[in-house]
Amino acid sequence: MNTRYAASLLAMALAAPLAHAEPEQPPLNVVTTIGMIADVASEVGGECVAAEPMMGPGVDPHLYQASASDVQTLRNADQILYAGYSLEGQLGEVLENFSRQKTTVAVSPESIDLSRLLTADDVYGIDPHVWMDVSLWAQTVDTISKTFIEARPECEDRIQDNADAYSKKLAALHEWIEESAATVPEQQRILVTAHDAFNYFGRAYGIEVEGIQGISTDAETGIADIRRITDLVIEREIPAIFIESTINPRPVQAVIDSAEKRGHEVEIGGQLYSDALGEKGTADGTYIGMLYTNTKTIVEALGGEVAPLPETLAPWAERWELDEA
Repeated sequence: MNTRYAASLLAMALAAPLAHAEPEQPPLNVVTTIGMIADVASEVGGECVAAEPMMGPGVDPHLYQASASDVQTLRNADQILYAGYSLEGQLGEVLENFSRQKTTVAVSPESIDLSRLLTADDVYGIDPHVWMDVSLWAQTVDTISKTFIEARPECEDRIQDNADAYSKKLAALHEWIEESAATVPEQQRILVTAHDAFNYFGRAYGIEVEGIQGISTDAETGIADIRRITDLVIEREIPAIFIESTINPRPVQAVIDSAEKRGHEVEIGGQLYSDALGEKGTADGTYIGMLYTNTKTIVEALGGEVAPLPETLAPWAERWELDEA
């Protein structure tokens, strides 16, 4: 054999192990309770994370109970992310048990200063619907990104870049909602919904909020609740009230019927997303889309006009082929 050729083969053989980098780890398997967390996790984690929610569109987390398959899904997860503050009340014991076995993070308590949280009733203590204020929900990005980086340090730069880019989108969304909500006539700047999921939205964007039910959907709606809201609708001449994707619309319809009997016409302004995202694979199936659709529905039904979307959100709008793109 030619000496030079043999030397070349030997060099290639010695170099071969160096040519193959260590195989990348599979994406971090992250299970979340609600879709709002899963969407943030997907945006922040990118290709380093595979995040899926246990609860899909139209599912009420207040009443959700884990099935045997859910428990198996949680058992197979690398990490578990949940909202906290008793939103997933029925899952509390299950989540507590898994916290002893693997990384299990309550993203709201870990991320948000108590001074910026709203109190609720004696059952909840803290109102858990923090995603309705984009400036608050944006704070979970840092907690989620740090949680992922601890498990996938080789992905740190990619995860941090994703987190920074997504945070800029959320800041733009928050400003857009503020600008749009301010166009609603002051007299009509009141949001009546099926249950008290929108208090953070109201505080952040200058809209008074009234729910027919309380924070939880576990309570029955009484005649006194219907009468109270009907009186408010008539007194304030509210043109529209709203149903929710996860809540039975009967209490809302009862208010409409009650107001009509007293000579005041009020209509359903549209369906809002409160405790769950829309269908997967649609704009409403994203956190940004949830707040975009809610804002557009509320503002237009109450007599306002939504502002143009900022440039920062143009790629998001183009992705979903929205008219604003």
